Amino acid sequence: MKPTTPIHRLRRRAKLLSREQGLPLHAAFDRIAAGEGFRNWGHLIASATGDAKPAAMAIATQVLARLAPGDLVLVGARPGEGKTLLSVALLGEAMKAGHRGAFFTLEFGEQDVARIMTRIGIKAADDELAFHLDCSDTINAERIAQSLATAPRGTLAVVDYLQLLDHRRENPPLMEQVRTLRNFARQSGVIIVFISQIDRSYDPSAKPFPDMDDVRLPNPLDLTLFDKMCFLNSGEVRFRQAA
Repeated sequence: MKPTTPIHRLRRRAKLLSREQGLPLHAAFDRIAAGEGFRNWGHLIASATGDAKPAAMAIATQVLARLAPGDLVLVGARPGEGKTLLSVALLGEAMKAGHRGAFFTLEFGEQDVARIMTRIGIKAADDELAFHLDCSDTINAERIAQSLATAPRGTLAVVDYLQLLDHRRENPPLMEQVRTLRNFARQSGVIIVFISQIDRSYDPSAKPFPDMDDVRLPNPLDLTLFDKMCFLNSGEVRFRQAA
């Protein structure tokens, strides 16, 4: 099934609906999609194009609309469900909106990140001041905060990934590092998104989306330190407040 109306017209209708009824933009997108017979806006985009890239960008648009300066965000999913793609798409959407982006990864090298960004059409190299990439093995909360010390309010930073922050013995415990970055985010207005693993015990046949209970925690961490969480499964996303 494909939408009966061109995507660009549906986007205009959603923005108009948002203004007229005072709806959050993400809710307006979903309402327009429902009117076309789809579960949500991401489902509509994926069905219209048959491509995971625009679907990821559509979901990122909705998620970004729910974020505020100073938020600490967790994006969790099983391997292969698109949590890295969504997080990088968030960077792309933030930069398109005129904000700075930063990617701190303990998982990928520079060429890997370039391939991911190219896959979804992000050209960070067009403006080196708009994007900061750190692929070093010494990433921790202190290094992230120092790198973003002069970043303007509204900058979006992605940390890939949560469970690796304390992989070096000399790094502080995970709980302490997340608290440090929570305080930094509050003071600076930088949005920090953590990519997170989901425990292998999660069974998608038992519940459609993972939740806080399914976040893999090899070391102690109070998940209420996060403001917002996104969980992905089968091309869809569930967004919730953490507290």
